[in-house]
Amino acid sequence: MAELRARCMAAFRAGLTAADPATAMRRALSDAPRPRPGPGGRLCLAAVGKAAVGMARPAMAALSPERTLVVTNDGNDAPLPGAEVMVAGHPVPDAQGAAAADMLSALARGLGRADVLVVLVSGGASAMLPAPRDGLTLADEVAVNRLALASGADITATNILRQAVSRLKGGGLARIAAPAQVVALILSDVVGDDPRVVASGPTAAPIADRDAARAVARSLGIWDDLPAGVRRLLSAPERPAPPTQADNRVIGGNAASVAAMAAATPGARIHGAPLTGDVNEAAAAVLSHFDEPGGIVLFGGETTVRLRGHGRGGRNQELALRVAMQGAGQGRDFAFLSGGTDGRDGPTDAAGGLVDAATCARIAAAGGDTAALLAENDSNRALALSNDLLMTGPTGTNVADLQVLALAPRGC
Repeated sequence: MAELRARCMAAFRAGLTAADPATAMRRALSDAPRPRPGPGGRLCLAAVGKAAVGMARPAMAALSPERTLVVTNDGNDAPLPGAEVMVAGHPVPDAQGAAAADMLSALARGLGRADVLVVLVSGGASAMLPAPRDGLTLADEVAVNRLALASGADITATNILRQAVSRLKGGGLARIAAPAQVVALILSDVVGDDPRVVASGPTAAPIADRDAARAVARSLGIWDDLPAGVRRLLSAPERPAPPTQADNRVIGGNAASVAAMAAATPGARIHGAPLTGDVNEAAAAVLSHFDEPGGIVLFGGETTVRLRGHGRGGRNQELALRVAMQGAGQGRDFAFLSGGTDGRDGPTDAAGGLVDAATCARIAAAGGDTAALLAENDSNRALALSNDLLMTGPTGTNVADLQVLALAPRGC
């Protein structure tokens, strides 16, 4: 099984390499006309998200901005001469993020018609830029974020809720910067690469209105748990937002990394659709390939977990553990990797898991019960017992999740 595990890791590394933000930025800046301010105008740069530093560095070299503001999370921050680098909370918003959002708002508000604001957007910025609407508090926005993440909501539903309670999301940043020209270069961490969904769309039109946000909260069963101020806001009439004027360009994403994995893995097959939805459904999709001949199957996407227990883990660790448990009785050797390209899966320091046919036996030998640990959403502890945690450290990028299944030929 060591060879199967090694093949999983090699494919995953190829996907990470393709998601390098500096490479994507340099390609984007060479492929399209560079934004230029009008007579007497300024060009300012704002980079937000987990890949902010990696995106900002080549952009600063190419564009020579008058001012650069970078907002990222702990572990992805680094000194960047000529830039103001701010560290904000992720996945839970915090006061540092609120301060960063205020500074970004002030920067945008100070721009004029001849000015240009170039916004470099990557995954994670939703949590890093809390900016509660009037009448709400930071605690209200934190509660919305926590409830959505624990509910099993997909990223689109989660960001509909986030947009509804934030001044900057759903095109808010672009509206504050008007009448300046706004150009956004977006490294996508969502399936489908919709600019409205990535980082909750600070420079794009809203995904949906308050009525839809209210319906999402009810469908997820979290309406009654929302703070009273949030329920009042979502129940109040809404004036249509002004049109969002911005040039949004997607410069990389999950599909490109899956294609890179395929190019680096001769003979590999790509699963027909992205892995989305609940981890149970995603595990079933992975296990459907166990009836096929041996080889490598590649996946990409972003799953969800409904939290019912009190353990620690994340969607990638839980998916890997479910595949390990259900694949153990299939009578063949396999290895399966599920990892977040940002290097952090849920509130843990693991990127995901790399499991094989003997994972559950190792958990049992270490005194653990795989099924009981899963019931507690304690995949991190389970995979630690079997020594199957995928540890990459912060990667400086984020294009959602990648998975690799390596199957030995039957009878081997």
